Amino acid sequence: MPGPLPKDPSIRQRRNKSITRSMLPAESAPIGRIPYLPRRPKGKGGWHKMARLWWHDVWTSPMHYEYLRVDIHALYRLVILVDAFLKSGKLDTAKEIRLLEREFGITPLSRRRLEWSVAQAEEARDRHEQKRSRRALIIDGDDPREVLSK
Repeated sequence: MPGPLPKDPSIRQRRNKSITRSMLPAESAPIGRIPYLPRRPKGKGGWHKMARLWWHDVWTSPMHYEYLRVDIHALYRLVILVDAFLKSGKLDTAKEIRLLEREFGITPLSRRRLEWSVAQAEEARDRHEQKRSRRALIIDGDDPREVLSK
């Protein structure tokens, strides 16, 4: 007896479909312009130089293609935390930064979790495989191990 017939695909509840998988473009030029950093409240001083650099790097990275307009507000909160950490060095601030960075695919592990891959990484892996296969070939039919027996 062969067992029950498989369910019709239209009534399946779980399809194992990945909804977040995305191939991000390799170029890092931002779409449009980079959003301006908000002005700091009086008495807070200006932005830390590294916080400005972080903001620029986020908006010129391939991940910014996945961000929506509504995400800018959370990224503002994140850059404020980055600025506060760079000025104070408090561990609690670093913990909050780590959690928010994970949400935006800024770390390599978070990109894997979101199933985002950068095209540049794919090309590099292909080049690496080509180099490995070329090294594995024996050139001109000579076996390099014969040098040891001479």
